[in-house]
Amino acid sequence: MSEQSTDLRETVRERYAAAALKVTQGSVACCGPEPVEVDENFGSTLYATDERDALPAEALAASLGCGNPTAVAELREGERVLDLGSGGGIDVLLSARRVGPTGKAYGLDMTDEMLELALRNAAKAGATNVEFLKGTIEAIPLPANTIDVVISNCVINLSVDKSAVFAETFRVLKPGGRIGVSDVVADDALTPAQRAERGDYVGCIAGALSFAEYRQGLSAAGFTDIEVNPTHSVADGLHSAIVRATKPADATETAGTAATEGACCGVSACCTTDERATAPSTTVAEAKAASGCGCRS
Repeated sequence: MSEQSTDLRETVRERYAAAALKVTQGSVACCGPEPVEVDENFGSTLYATDERDALPAEALAASLGCGNPTAVAELREGERVLDLGSGGGIDVLLSARRVGPTGKAYGLDMTDEMLELALRNAAKAGATNVEFLKGTIEAIPLPANTIDVVISNCVINLSVDKSAVFAETFRVLKPGGRIGVSDVVADDALTPAQRAERGDYVGCIAGALSFAEYRQGLSAAGFTDIEVNPTHSVADGLHSAIVRATKPADATETAGTAATEGACCGVSACCTTDERATAPSTTVAEAKAASGCGCRS
């Protein structure tokens, strides 16, 4: 990763850590959690009233997304769902309710402060079919072919390596699995420089892909049935959009995936503390490096 990309990722991490701390510190004061300041195009107001009423106040206060991916994805009873960049847990908790006790909702975030907040929110909500994971969305710490649906709420635009996000999303989805994402997307006519003029990177503007770039990125990763449809404007030439795509039911394994569930790139228990190389003479690091594994952390 380049120095610039590392700096951008750290800037994003710092911004969301500060947001989590603001909510947490407010929740122990006399007046309850203090919402993170966002305009009307972002945040908990994009959810239905009955959804907001069923969630802890801290989950609503930490909501920074640009849509409602749990509705976009049309979640079903018994499904396994992964939320990329889960923040304070609002979409994980809503997903857990939709998939029911026979399903499970995972949340993935790289920010310790957000993960701590999400765990507290899950406990307050009494959610037992949830699990929060620490990691980046470019290297998802889950085995291949184990997730039915991947959702995300205004997070992919913050990634410094979106092609890796698409490849990793494809890897963890079961054949026939799908994505239902809310994200900020730019008009095709806007150059990266023009996007940056309209807002900063951590504000979900400068790093946004165009409609064409989004479709091309998902297609290159192997997705089909790709839809990128705008819902409302968030800046001049930039929109909140609903993104849907499907991993083909007959998808075959690629270089970064495994032929069996629970393993990847020559490593069993991929991306967990129990990792071991499938070839006794090879180390875990060697197996991952040799195969170009997507989860090298």
